[in-house]
Amino acid sequence: MTGEPPSTQRERYSRHLLLPHIGAAGQEQLADARVLVVGAGGLGAPVLTYLAAAGVGTLGIIDDDHVELSNLQRQVIHATRDVGRHKVDSAAEFIAELNPNTNVVLFDRRLTIDNVFDVLSQFDIIVDGTDNFPTRYLLNDACVATEKPYVWAAIFQFTAALTIFHARNGPCYRCIYPTPPPPGSVPGCAEGGVLGALPGLVGTTQALETIKLIADVGTPLRGRLATYDGLAGTWDYIPVNASPECPSCSPGNYLTQHDVEQRWRALSSSRTKEKATPMSNTELLPQDLQNFLTKPGARLIDVRTDFERDIVSIPDAEHIEMDTALSQGVGGEKDAPLVIMCRSGVRSDQVATHLRAAGHEEVYNLAGGILKWVKDVAPDQPVY
Repeated sequence: MTGEPPSTQRERYSRHLLLPHIGAAGQEQLADARVLVVGAGGLGAPVLTYLAAAGVGTLGIIDDDHVELSNLQRQVIHATRDVGRHKVDSAAEFIAELNPNTNVVLFDRRLTIDNVFDVLSQFDIIVDGTDNFPTRYLLNDACVATEKPYVWAAIFQFTAALTIFHARNGPCYRCIYPTPPPPGSVPGCAEGGVLGALPGLVGTTQALETIKLIADVGTPLRGRLATYDGLAGTWDYIPVNASPECPSCSPGNYLTQHDVEQRWRALSSSRTKEKATPMSNTELLPQDLQNFLTKPGARLIDVRTDFERDIVSIPDAEHIEMDTALSQGVGGEKDAPLVIMCRSGVRSDQVATHLRAAGHEEVYNLAGGILKWVKDVAPDQPVY
């Protein structure tokens, strides 16, 4: 152990030292451990808090984001004074005040195929606090290739899922979810919301599972998917096995670092070509909305929930929630000019695409959603 004098550390960790399954040997294992936490947000905050408090010797934090006021409802390692700061810096300061024995390694960047193997090579266990599918799939593939345990969780509104993926010791992420969902088809916390206490509960459980792996105690959540219903207050555990058809870890398909790099560089190249391909103009800027709505028969359709509309709305917008618009359409004439809007443009883009396929002739997505409308047109309105 380093940092505080041994006598001070013995006092700090005295409740661990009393545990038969931890004791002095387990505390030394924690001090020697090197854990990477991907994301310093809702899940990363409790993970970092409890791993640092437990005495994990080295914590890596990778995140390229800045602290926003809306983060503070759940990301408790950041304070109001930290708004605008790099999350990694705010998190490192919090950890230093909590436990000076923990060494913090910061990566103020996004995890990509260009850096993932270099970053992962410095750590023993990877804990996922991300909120997007591309990073989850990249992390999984890299952990398969390096045979590192991957402590995963996902949260949405009042529900959560949690497990440990560890190729050759159980399933990997792709065994359960072979391919990512289409972009925009699964709303994140920024679109659908999340109860602030939920990531605290789930992230703390991720920290517990990580400590069990480090100290080799209990039965870690390998081969079991834990799901939590916050409204009912119930946990369920579903057995999950490695898939013989998994594209990442099945026999004969077991990924190497070279395989992962080829897969993700090909994917990156494909995305670059897609972005370079000229596309028809299917978005409308908020500052052009008022003029657009002067067209004969023009309609502005808000696909958000009632709760979101109660916070801020655009005058004269019709309200048809996303699920209804996708299942029943929006009615009216197919040649009527339409603008579809949501919070940030993700859900509305999906609805607009669906309506075009259904035969509507002129459908636009409000670029950036109501967030950009507030920023560019009505800055006196509230945001969320």
